[in-house]
Amino acid sequence: MSNDKDTPNDGGSAKKKGSGAKKPTSRVRPTPPSPNLAISSSPAAARPPLPAIAPSPLSEMPVPASPQAPTPPAAPRPPVAPRAPVAETQATGKRDGSKKVGLLVGREWSFPPKFIEEVTGRAEGVVVDFVKLGAEHMDDPCEYSVIIDRISHEVPFYRTYLKHAVLQGCTVVNNPFMWSADDKFFGASLITKLGLASPKTAVLPNKSYIPGIIPTESLRNLKYPLDWKALVEYVGMPCILKDAHGGGWKEVYVCRSIEELIHHYDNSGLLTMVVQEFIEWDQFIRCLCIGQQDVLPMKYDPRERRYLVEHDHLSKELGGRIVGDALTIVRALGYDMNSIEFAVRKGVPYAIDFMNPAPDMDIYSLTPHYFEWAVKHMAEMAIRLAKNPRQKAADLKWSSMFTATRSG
Repeated sequence: MSNDKDTPNDGGSAKKKGSGAKKPTSRVRPTPPSPNLAISSSPAAARPPLPAIAPSPLSEMPVPASPQAPTPPAAPRPPVAPRAPVAETQATGKRDGSKKVGLLVGREWSFPPKFIEEVTGRAEGVVVDFVKLGAEHMDDPCEYSVIIDRISHEVPFYRTYLKHAVLQGCTVVNNPFMWSADDKFFGASLITKLGLASPKTAVLPNKSYIPGIIPTESLRNLKYPLDWKALVEYVGMPCILKDAHGGGWKEVYVCRSIEELIHHYDNSGLLTMVVQEFIEWDQFIRCLCIGQQDVLPMKYDPRERRYLVEHDHLSKELGGRIVGDALTIVRALGYDMNSIEFAVRKGVPYAIDFMNPAPDMDIYSLTPHYFEWAVKHMAEMAIRLAKNPRQKAADLKWSSMFTATRSG
């Protein structure tokens, strides 16, 4: 087995996939999480019984109005009044003195209502709203202590607003500045600097460019032609070619010869591609990481793209290393929710995909067994960050690796 197109190593499934999984004809009754599956760096707090709260559906998207004739400039805008609750479930609890968590979601149907129910049921003085955005102003305060971002990778307007929200003092999960900058080549370079195992990875110049780029004038800094032989000697053959900024297992190719590699590269268009070492794996693990302290290593079948609920799929030694490596990665990235994939070859866990900051949290793909763990730990993290926000300077711990930031 390997990290090829059929057994892809591009776990951007979370980043691009959303929650479009098909529902099975019957539901599996959840079972209590096994102690050796959920490995945390701190014990989870006991939670009180949840009240019976009906899930609230997401509001319908507004339909844009038809174009109208220009109107005179509007008078200065008065102070913004508090926004009304989106739904009855979200309004539970006192607004005065409560910390607010905002939820930014797309087509997900199973996670949002359960997350709202879980946070509300803990009676911690934290309430949850679906974030509502319109034509936001540059001096608007942010009414939320925390925003959980599950969709801005597909809606650029949301990402633009979230960077404003961070400036206003909101804790955004995950940090939109880091998320805007991540790519697979940077990730491979980062974890190599951190001392973790990664497939050998190289980045390639784009094959094609936007109109206006004249190769003989605009690309004078590029080496041409590429030394394909040296590249293959570095990563090995077969190898993986994939989009440096992609996800959802799109634009991922297994190449078994130089000719095949060049063929797929020649058809990559405007994409920036990376070439990666092909890992023949003995075990495949996907970790769900929450709050930079809780890690759930799950057995995953990338051929069938499904989780396998098996309690003893990792030895104590290998499980400990995978959890430790996962924590090192999310703490370096500053990601409070992430999924990380490890391909284990001869006992060594290679981190082959680890920048998935909107991980899949659908009940039918995670299975009820792991879904309950995800909801519980997401709620605990949201409450913790709302009541005790982190110092912003601690967000991007990899910044200390830059020579320009070092003293002396």
